[in-house]
Amino acid sequence: MAMGLTTGLWISAQVRLCDRRNIPAYVARRGDPDAGSVLIKVVRFAAGTIVYAPANALDEEPTWTRATGPTPVPEVDADAYIARQVSRDPDLWVLEVEDRQSVWVPDGRVL
Repeated sequence: MAMGLTTGLWISAQVRLCDRRNIPAYVARRGDPDAGSVLIKVVRFAAGTIVYAPANALDEEPTWTRATGPTPVPEVDADAYIARQVSRDPDLWVLEVEDRQSVWVPDGRVL
């Protein structure tokens, strides 16, 4: 997460930013409020679903990877991926964004 922000605060800010852009977003799973990792599930309905996971970067810019692959997948596949990750990391947060118009992207860069 951004330097100095707890995960819970960062998640709250992302939900608020989506709300200001009229993009539905909600916390699908709460993890450790201070230092839990985050998965972002972006549901684009007929266009498929993308799950973003944090990636390691050498600088301080937030960096994400498409955890479910380079192309959108069916929502059931995204949910299965998330369930596997949660079984490995019980402190994991899941932010779900419903993006019908395919305009939302995470802050930072996507690898």
